[in-house]
Amino acid sequence: MSEKSNIIIFDTTLRDGEQSPGASMNIEEKLRIATQLEKLNVDVIEAGFPIASDGDFEAVRKVAQNIKKPQIAGLCRANFKDIDRAWDALHHAGDRGRIHTFIATSDIHMERKLQMPPAKVLETAVKAVEHACQCTKNVEFSCEDAVRTRIEFLAEMVEAVIVAGATTVNIPDTVGYAIPHEYYDIIKYLKDNVPNIDQAVISVHCHNDLGLAVANSLAALRAGAGQVECTINGIGERAGNCSLEEVVMALRTRHDIMPYTTGIETEHIYSASRMLSTITGITVQPNKAIVGANAFAHEAGIHQHGVLMDKETYEIMTPESIGLNKNKLVLGKHSGRHAFVARLVELGYDLEKDDIEKAFVRFKSLADAKKEIFDEDLDAIVADEVIRIEEHFKLSQMNVTSGSFAAPTATLQMWVEGDEKKTAVMGAGPVDAVFKAIKKLTGSKAELLQFSVGAITGGTDAQGECTVRLREDGREVIGQGSDEDIIVASAKAYINALNKMATVVERGNRVSI
Repeated sequence: MSEKSNIIIFDTTLRDGEQSPGASMNIEEKLRIATQLEKLNVDVIEAGFPIASDGDFEAVRKVAQNIKKPQIAGLCRANFKDIDRAWDALHHAGDRGRIHTFIATSDIHMERKLQMPPAKVLETAVKAVEHACQCTKNVEFSCEDAVRTRIEFLAEMVEAVIVAGATTVNIPDTVGYAIPHEYYDIIKYLKDNVPNIDQAVISVHCHNDLGLAVANSLAALRAGAGQVECTINGIGERAGNCSLEEVVMALRTRHDIMPYTTGIETEHIYSASRMLSTITGITVQPNKAIVGANAFAHEAGIHQHGVLMDKETYEIMTPESIGLNKNKLVLGKHSGRHAFVARLVELGYDLEKDDIEKAFVRFKSLADAKKEIFDEDLDAIVADEVIRIEEHFKLSQMNVTSGSFAAPTATLQMWVEGDEKKTAVMGAGPVDAVFKAIKKLTGSKAELLQFSVGAITGGTDAQGECTVRLREDGREVIGQGSDEDIIVASAKAYINALNKMATVVERGNRVSI
């Protein structure tokens, strides 16, 4: 196995992944995800875009200070101000700090967005890389919209930035336009026609607009790429990015025809997926590869019979290989604090003493109502009791009357910016009445874009989990809430979304590479 067969995993969940609508994370949440990525043993964590806002800068700085194993990258445009700001945040990581600078190289971007001729774009890129190299030798350069770039100019750009000092050159499919054999040909052309190509690692960053991000990334590796940029659960701009869990498990499962290795500790994949869903409120569809609820489920009789005889008849990987417990039942009402804390640690949570106490009280309450407590229940408890943003609005009490002979009415008592308020409102249904009451008390003008309800686990005593998406003044946020009562869960989700809307920090112009 040659050194070139070891693929660098560059995770951009905290940067490109956070650009999913409603997926903004605060600094504490970013640190929790970064800690989980460190457990996964990713090679590079792209922690944010430091110039975008003070919040992004502080998040990158905190990650650079607290995460000790992976390299920490910060994205910046190809100008000195961006680069200096990025290094101000990254220098805490020392030699592990990576400046990631970029400029668009396709004709459509150069002409219509940059309004710069190719020669000027090339000059700008070279100067940016040279300036970044004065801060660190760990410099990555990205040719934004590389797939739609004229191949000869792309090769010229790659050669020039390597001469300038770039040690990693990224060839992103920014708009998810490529198909696998085409992307293979692009990487192969660069490998064959750029004379200094072996002096840098070729990276690939694929978007999923045509559902081909993972396939394109694997094709690029066959052509000679050495780094894959990806996100947990494949979240990201528009249709998302290459999914870390899918590309890593594809390489592990089909090592027979793809002789590449990664350093990923795959047993932490499932907990990373759940943690991200809990923090962002963006749930994974049941049929999602690797981490979906149905990924290891077998319903057809022929499949069930085969699995009972030998799991390998229908399972190409084991649930344990991604950290999914075969027996999800972990705790009950007789379980003590030590067992409770131990299971939280196994799920990736490292909570302060006060937070453990809050979560344990909620656990005991839930255990009295349910016979069985599952991992997903614990995730929901931590999300509700611990992982909370600043509460401008807080539910105090609520009562809902509904039925076929009476107009649904919600009576709510809430804390609104420190003042306790109460109202009663009728609606088309119980949830509609609750949402109208919340809007009346908070004065919110947010538009409800999406409302979904699901059971966290099976059984009639399962906790209900609700997700809402709100939009106001061009901003979109996702709120999540859980409770044994689905109407209460709906109220919690709506209030959670309003709290996010109230505290979200304007992040300036976002970029996608």
